[in-house]
Amino acid sequence: MAEIVPNFSSSVKLKYVKLGYQYLVNHILTFLLIPIMLGILLEILRLGPEEILHLWNSLYFDLIQVLCSLFLVIFIATVYFMLKPRTIYLVDFSCYKPPAAGRVPLSRFMEHSRLILKDNPKSVDFQMRILERSGLGEETCVPPAMLYIPPTPTMRDARDEAEAIIFSAIDSVLEKTGIRPKEIDILIVNCSLFSPTPSLSAMVVNKYKLRSNIKSFNLSGMGCSAGLISIDLARDLLQVHPNSYALVISTEITSGKYYKGSERAMLLPNCLFRIGGAAIILSNKRRDSARAKYKLVHVVRTHKGADDKAYRCVYEKEDPEGEVGINLSKELMVIAGEALKSNITTIGPLVLPASEQLLFLFTLIGRKMFNSKWKPYIPDFKQAFEHFCIHAGGRAVIDELQKNLQLSAEHVEASRMTLHRFGNTSSSSLWYEMSYIESKGRMKKGDRVWQIAFGSGFKCNSAVWKCNRTIKTPTDGPWRDCIDRYPVHIPEIVKLS
Repeated sequence: MAEIVPNFSSSVKLKYVKLGYQYLVNHILTFLLIPIMLGILLEILRLGPEEILHLWNSLYFDLIQVLCSLFLVIFIATVYFMLKPRTIYLVDFSCYKPPAAGRVPLSRFMEHSRLILKDNPKSVDFQMRILERSGLGEETCVPPAMLYIPPTPTMRDARDEAEAIIFSAIDSVLEKTGIRPKEIDILIVNCSLFSPTPSLSAMVVNKYKLRSNIKSFNLSGMGCSAGLISIDLARDLLQVHPNSYALVISTEITSGKYYKGSERAMLLPNCLFRIGGAAIILSNKRRDSARAKYKLVHVVRTHKGADDKAYRCVYEKEDPEGEVGINLSKELMVIAGEALKSNITTIGPLVLPASEQLLFLFTLIGRKMFNSKWKPYIPDFKQAFEHFCIHAGGRAVIDELQKNLQLSAEHVEASRMTLHRFGNTSSSSLWYEMSYIESKGRMKKGDRVWQIAFGSGFKCNSAVWKCNRTIKTPTDGPWRDCIDRYPVHIPEIVKLS
């Protein structure tokens, strides 16, 4: 019987080959310096003590040259520290925990939809199909005004919702950090849909009696990516205002936003958006370097223009079996993909190790010079980050990013579980995901976190944080009473009667 020749190509552990390549390229300077240093050491050992002493005595030091050299070193060091950007620390953050009274299970949501939209059965069916595939769980919450049949919210209801979310988050973060309201120098509030007069930032200033010279900003109409826009604005302000604290509040007010018509793009927010908010304290004070949770490394903002068709987010498509599937529109996915591609192109060189950049460069050159049909190389961002916080805007968004960035189930666990437990909380969803990772005890000193947010426009913004210290598993926060139950299995379809 002929001997079977082993398949060496399958027996070779290619992942170890790649790991070896990455280690070699990322430590190339070390490998080059070691032989040089060994050569210098051997040459010194070869010389005797008298030769070394003679060599030292032969050196001639002129006082003027020494002083000039010293002055040059001091001058260069002074210019470097003056031009070096200030380090921005994230001291701590808090997320709003909705009350159990606002819980809206999927069956209850559909029961209300049938009563509210009884004259429009097609809209009811559409919302049911959205919910079945949404990835939302049974504990997501809506504001009290949305629990009435029919919902008839007022501006007072929206203001009450804003006060409940914002004040609760601020109280929590001030208590955790020990910072007094009078110490806050910069205030930024972002809320897209609800933009009253007086503004939400004015409401905060009045409630907490903040200083009269506080730098206050109120951002609206920027969609789910506005949270990172606020972080970017705070970073810029902290660069020019030394020894300052910045309070950033990210939320979305959903009272008064229940749509009762038949436009399907407008029905989608009814199903996905839920109540939530977060308060974040940033600092550029050196004394906060020891107690701060994170350091801000990069913020990248990209924007791709969209026409009116791109905002029609969903459409129905009959498949050969006659079932109706809900899909993101092609126009929107193309624009979102372009925004993500532009963001990755910008942030890649800033965070990727040399090994990944070289592979990307070689593949790009090969496609341009040899064969344009070569599959483009997708950088392994797992080499640059330990944790990923993808905006929990919907199941399709998380699925696409997991596929395109080749992430594992654990990398997107925080995003999926946040969507399941809290729903789409707009710009604050990234902070619920950060809180999830902390509550699982996974955040260690030196870990890098990539926050990716999508919003209207179409915007793709991202922020990179580096963990400043190993974070103890918190006993408070939005996950305190349910973290032991997570992660949970989320089926592809949850059948609703």
